[in-house]
Amino acid sequence: MQKYLEKYLLPVAMALGIVFHKPLSLLSPAIPWMLALMLFITYSRVRWSDIRLSRFHYILLAIQYGGSALIYLVLRPFSEVLAQAAMICVLTATATSAPVVAGMLGGSIPVTAAYSIVSNLSVAFIAPLFLSLVGESSDTVSFVSTFWHILVSVMPILVAPFLLALFIRKTAPTLHQKISAAQIVSFYLWAASLTVVIGNVTRYVRLQDDGNYSLEVLIATVSLLICLAQFYFGRKIGRRFGRTIAGGQGLGQKNTILAIWLTQTYLNPLASLGPGMYVLWQNLVNSWQIWKKKKME
Repeated sequence: MQKYLEKYLLPVAMALGIVFHKPLSLLSPAIPWMLALMLFITYSRVRWSDIRLSRFHYILLAIQYGGSALIYLVLRPFSEVLAQAAMICVLTATATSAPVVAGMLGGSIPVTAAYSIVSNLSVAFIAPLFLSLVGESSDTVSFVSTFWHILVSVMPILVAPFLLALFIRKTAPTLHQKISAAQIVSFYLWAASLTVVIGNVTRYVRLQDDGNYSLEVLIATVSLLICLAQFYFGRKIGRRFGRTIAGGQGLGQKNTILAIWLTQTYLNPLASLGPGMYVLWQNLVNSWQIWKKKKME
């Protein structure tokens, strides 16, 4: 049963989001809470000893943050919305499910998990800086105010679940075991969150309906190219360290729920089409990788 859910839940969630985008927009305020709960359940499986960083991880982090800044600067002269969509596809953290997929492909789960944790925690500090610079801050005072506002808003969503998971592990081991064993709940939360955010993306695209979808097509195309590039270069870098699969999944498989939420909240809402399409692209890549591995076996 779970096998079929994992196979068909993504297209069902996306279809529901597109069809029922109007009523689903009312659920938008619940997105950060669902995101925090997903991270909390995932972090419940983590120990401090699991977080062992190496030069490999630092290179991926440098690409995640340096690459997002570079691609924004390159595309900004052509279109601000396109530049924001491309930037967030690189900037956002690694998906919490990346270690699972890495394990299915025969990669190192601990190495991928370490990068996923550090990527999600570090983006809580780095994303406010990027979003403040990209936003319309006309002077130093407004920039500082914007940065602080975003930092205060994002930190509880990304960092608090990690601290709470560690606290429960130390103080209530029985409760911690039950939470750790309920990872399927995180999967259902992901599907529910995806339905809502895809509904929001659809609504914003419909609001822009002027009969000309050239920008939307361009955003979707750039999102595909970024997705393929991140998987490719992640694997290429990982190969140098004997971590080919961990590199590909760490750099290419993104926390798209977080990306869409950040974009819809702090950037041009239409730019959320970038990470919205990235959901489809990365799942097609993952499906192809899993099919290829099973065929080889």
